[in-house]
Amino acid sequence: MKKPAKTTHQIHEVIAGRWSPRALDPSRPVSREHLHSLIEAARWAPSCFGDEPWRYIVFDRFSDETSWQKAFECLVPGNQSWCRNAPMLMISIADTLFEYNDSPNRFGRYDTGAASENLVLQAEALGLAAHQMGGYDPDKARKAFSIPERYVCMSMIAVGHPASPEILDEDLREKELAERTRKPASSRFFEGTWGNPVKP
Repeated sequence: MKKPAKTTHQIHEVIAGRWSPRALDPSRPVSREHLHSLIEAARWAPSCFGDEPWRYIVFDRFSDETSWQKAFECLVPGNQSWCRNAPMLMISIADTLFEYNDSPNRFGRYDTGAASENLVLQAEALGLAAHQMGGYDPDKARKAFSIPERYVCMSMIAVGHPASPEILDEDLREKELAERTRKPASSRFFEGTWGNPVKP
């Protein structure tokens, strides 16, 4: 289902079209070609000192249902209710240290977020649906997938092909069909000093 943003100024259609649907087709796998396209988009994100602090673990229900199920079990019940249809789950993970000298990298999470945004925009460009989630147990995921202590689990991402909202429970269907909104730019974007909205 397409639900483009109602923007106040013109932006690229891929950005306007990106949103976080929950209705995913349970019968259609994500192809290897599409997966590698998503990976390549994330790989070319900017990063401090070019350190590329992001790591991703991919769980494909069609090729490795056991690992996918372990990832699914890390989700909170509210996300499990619709992610049961997701053919693919991913965990985005940020390195807390610079790889070249092991000093603290305070930009690691920021850069990993940039990589994930590249990934979900590429999903939109491919006609896929991608939904990032904070609603999962990162400690459980760390233990389940042997993630080293120096790394921090960020979002879980569900990826698949869009489906009709009719496959969702009534409460989720209502959210799926609701209008997309954003707070006014004047409350978030300032010019010259804090709290002074960017001039028209």
